Amino acid sequence: MKQKDEHIALLLKRIPENPGVYQYFNSDGQIIYVGKAKNLHRRVNSYFQKDQQTYKTKQLVKHIADIKYIVVDSEQDAFLLENNLIKQHQPHYNILLKDGKSYPSICITKEDYPRIFKTRTIDKKIGDYFGPFSYGNTVDLFLELIHKLYPIRTCKMLLTKDSVTKQKHKVCLKYHLGTCCGICENKVSKDIYNEWISQAKKIIQGNAHEIEKDLQQKMLTLSEQMKYEQAATVKEKYELLERFRSKTVITNTKAGEIDVFGYAEDGEKVYISILHLNNGSIVQGQTVEYRKQLDEPKEEMLAFGMQELREQIGSKTKEVIVPFIPDVIDENLHVNIANSGDKKKLLDLANHNVEQYKQDRIKQNDKLNPDQRATRILGQLQSLLQLPTLPLFIDSFDNSNIQGSSPVAGCVVFKKAKPCKSEYKRFQIKTVSGPDDYASMREVVRRRYQDLIDNNQPLPNLIIADGGIGQMHAIREAVEDQLGLHIPIAGLKKDTHHRTQTLLYGFPPVEIDMPITSEIFRFMVQIQDEVHRFAISYHKNKRSKAQIKSQLDDIQGVGPIIKQKLLRHFGSVTKIKSATIDELAQIVGTYRASTIYEYFQANLSL
Repeated sequence: MKQKDEHIALLLKRIPENPGVYQYFNSDGQIIYVGKAKNLHRRVNSYFQKDQQTYKTKQLVKHIADIKYIVVDSEQDAFLLENNLIKQHQPHYNILLKDGKSYPSICITKEDYPRIFKTRTIDKKIGDYFGPFSYGNTVDLFLELIHKLYPIRTCKMLLTKDSVTKQKHKVCLKYHLGTCCGICENKVSKDIYNEWISQAKKIIQGNAHEIEKDLQQKMLTLSEQMKYEQAATVKEKYELLERFRSKTVITNTKAGEIDVFGYAEDGEKVYISILHLNNGSIVQGQTVEYRKQLDEPKEEMLAFGMQELREQIGSKTKEVIVPFIPDVIDENLHVNIANSGDKKKLLDLANHNVEQYKQDRIKQNDKLNPDQRATRILGQLQSLLQLPTLPLFIDSFDNSNIQGSSPVAGCVVFKKAKPCKSEYKRFQIKTVSGPDDYASMREVVRRRYQDLIDNNQPLPNLIIADGGIGQMHAIREAVEDQLGLHIPIAGLKKDTHHRTQTLLYGFPPVEIDMPITSEIFRFMVQIQDEVHRFAISYHKNKRSKAQIKSQLDDIQGVGPIIKQKLLRHFGSVTKIKSATIDELAQIVGTYRASTIYEYFQANLSL
């Protein structure tokens, strides 16, 4: 070990202060990390300064047995070399490029009579490919428009110039429906068919405005020649293009080609997307996913992603729009952070696109690993409230009474962010008379945790009151003053419409910001709705039983079976009270009907 340390120390002294790329090797001679630097000496030495090491850096340094470097002329050269070396060697400690989902492309086949279709498989022998497209339903919009404008064939028949000339094929139903030109029977010339394919290619490449101009001129010419029916047909195509452009054109048609990048993070995962626009239309899009290995800054991640994405889609565009400045900029690029106007809309669109991709990935991962979602939400809650431990065990309390009648309370239990219904608890209020919510809360909380203590059961990591400051103080009095426990307590404040509004925490309680679109907000709503439902259902059940007992159980000759028959038929005690003797007799017989009827007549105030 000493020999290794001496070797590394000697290497660190020799590294020059030039831009370049450094490579770390383990004891087996494998590259475990590749990095770039403006100043190789300063950057490499920083890894070995213990006061600056993160946990991940310490793990990397522990495995470094050798260091090599390559000096280059500029930071841009270093960036490109680093990118290539990472792709070639896939070092363990570098950011990991995750395989994204396979995005669809549009294929125009190389057949004598080409077809145009959507595909996720690329085979350059079959045809020319445009894409991939990750934004919305762009591919479907393109294909829908093309097939409405041009009756290009969609069949997979092997059509050759020879087979069509010799009439070896027959038209199908699509020809009779008017959606295919019948090229298989040579019903249109090959030149016209190829012109349709050429125009379709222009649309896919973002040059629909050129076809629009041609159609507009043709429409005017036909009108001047008084060929109104033909002009109307051209007008329909023109309007189709207009509607299409209203769905796909984002900015000024004079904008030329632009690459727009979106950026999002989720813990150690980074998502970067590109939207490639031509004359204002999105014609390509892609998203990549990386995993950070050494807490790389977002500026470095964006630079790496931009390089990767531009290579993937083959973009040579000189203008790019970014959410922030990357750490390395190609000197040939014009980098723009848009703050207003059309370009800001494009940036917002790219960020929305990458955020949507992130959410899709999160949902996909949650389905494969449900515990991952729970850990993420609880981690957010722990961070939000600065809790000492992950709140794997949460209790939530709510009281329920109407004008002081049948007061009850409910406690719902969430474990690992999921309802644990087998551990829900119902409480009848025993020591409080009248509608005193705070005293009732103190009683049930004291009973709940005294029972857990007596039975050596674990206590929750967090208590949430379905109420505001008053409920929180009542819980605190029971937990801390009466039982001497120390459990974090939060409250859920509602708005005037009785909907979850905000989270309260601390003493004195302060409002904790929760965006209504966030996972943590939805989790709080779930808890509040569940504890309210549980307490209310218990209260209704208890009140209903009390009502039934006081009015039916006191009638002589009415037992459980008779009572069940009556309630099943009439639905409620109120309807039984208003029933006639004949109606009652149909269910329980004349004698009992008379007894029930006379009882309610004598007790009309019930």
